[in-house]
Amino acid sequence: MGLYDLMMKRRSVRDFKPDGVPDEVVEKLVRAAANAPTGGNMEPLSIIVVRDAERRAKLGEMVGSQPWVKNAPLSMIFCLDFYRLKRWAAASGVDFRGDEALSHFLIGYADVMCAAQTAVVLAEDLGLGSVYVGTIQYVADEVRPYFEMPTHVFPVILLSLGYPKTIPRGVRKLKREVVVHRETYRALSDDEIIAAYDDKYGSLDENAERYFERTFAEAVEADKQDTPGWVEAYREQMKTLAIKNNAEFLFKLRYPSDRMVELKAEEIATFKRAGFDCFGP
Repeated sequence: MGLYDLMMKRRSVRDFKPDGVPDEVVEKLVRAAANAPTGGNMEPLSIIVVRDAERRAKLGEMVGSQPWVKNAPLSMIFCLDFYRLKRWAAASGVDFRGDEALSHFLIGYADVMCAAQTAVVLAEDLGLGSVYVGTIQYVADEVRPYFEMPTHVFPVILLSLGYPKTIPRGVRKLKREVVVHRETYRALSDDEIIAAYDDKYGSLDENAERYFERTFAEAVEADKQDTPGWVEAYREQMKTLAIKNNAEFLFKLRYPSDRMVELKAEEIATFKRAGFDCFGP
């Protein structure tokens, strides 16, 4: 299979076989990730490889009882690492204050995501499935001491991997003409935008489990694994909130807009406790 076809068939996998990932495969993943593009060739990246069953179970609890984190035989925590750069600069008699500079932070954050996505693509080629877990950022105060991360190291993204037991096929993406612009940005009309998302998410009137398989696969997979009740809980919340369309499902229930804005202060405080002071007062 060519690279294009490989990338087009990739889906986030949350249902893994118990088979472990061989050492040589893990080594390929970390070598490829560490070889990803990096701004200024500074490599502000560290990867914590987690294979121990007890640590995987604890990690799964910390990120919100997501059973696939525990069940996946391999997890990789991709960290923004200014600790190493600051130590190197100090030992060399120069000052590095990337933890206070927003530009350093943004470029470093992009570097970490480039490394993670490099691992995702290679994992697909090696027959592995993978899923990103972004929740790790919000529980960094718990994750950092458990994994002995020093100040100026922050867990940006968690990647759980293993050999797939099942692969979801019903996940839709926006059509290319919605996201691709030729030469200049083309602003769509309200009707075009609504139609685009209706095509992506489908109808709210259908079976809840089929709807969640496309829009919120985590709920369905949690029900199937060892955290039952997610689908029913969300179905009840949809009734309580009188959810009428896809946008309301997303921005009133799954990612409530008011709560997401309220979280900003907490998130900035989490970064500051990790030694990153680049977000202003």
